Amino acid sequence: MNSNETIFKNRWALILGGSSGLGLATAKKLALHGYHILIIHRDRRADLDEIEASFNEIKSFGNELITMNVDALNPEKRAGIVEAIQEQLPFGHKINVLVHSIAKGTLKPMHSESGSTLTDTDFKLTFEAMALSLYDWTKALVKAALFAADTRIVSFTSEGNSRALPNYAAVSVAKVALEALTRSIALEFAGVGIKANCIQAGVTLTKSLSMIPGYEEIKAHALRRNPNQRLTKPEDVANAVFLLTADEAKWITGTVIKVDGGESLV
Repeated sequence: MNSNETIFKNRWALILGGSSGLGLATAKKLALHGYHILIIHRDRRADLDEIEASFNEIKSFGNELITMNVDALNPEKRAGIVEAIQEQLPFGHKINVLVHSIAKGTLKPMHSESGSTLTDTDFKLTFEAMALSLYDWTKALVKAALFAADTRIVSFTSEGNSRALPNYAAVSVAKVALEALTRSIALEFAGVGIKANCIQAGVTLTKSLSMIPGYEEIKAHALRRNPNQRLTKPEDVANAVFLLTADEAKWITGTVIKVDGGESLV
């Protein structure tokens, strides 16, 4: 039996932000194990050749792949995406996994003697993109009856949920809110079969990390702290997402799971 000919056949995973980083690694992992994949991403034309190569790798596993390069944060666009999903899913198929991997935030200091600093708008835009959109999508998919009877929702948080980092305040606020929303989703949508969890990844080499001012020092500090003496890989996180999709994980909900190789122990 091939690795993709498993009990996950005919299951679908919707990845919000699945063209790079943790979202893409998760899409590949789930596709390898038989999931059909829906990816919503927002990328520039100049980046599409590289992204298409990654999508072709997913297709090589033999399952269905639907991609849409559209703004998942725009309410009107979201309504259109949901309608398109309804039209494109085969009859009787539902979404079994929703992965929220939207990394769109403002990285600026709260105080600076010379440069720009965070504004209310920066906080609001980051919060809406990296936290509130999880609820918006959950609510829209429930309303459209697109979720399966046993659906797993997974989103990605960071140690910025409790540790202050320079230039990270807006994202920290969003991550704390994301975790609170996850707990509430786990509580209030339990009746429709949803289990929702956050994964707190260690410092991971992704495009999002490279955008943080001073990220080289963040990497070095993480390596010094990690008892396994390496950074977290996107594949480490994708493996944990896959574990949370298993039938054996259906009693895990409303929690934050650390996937960092022990980085946060010290």
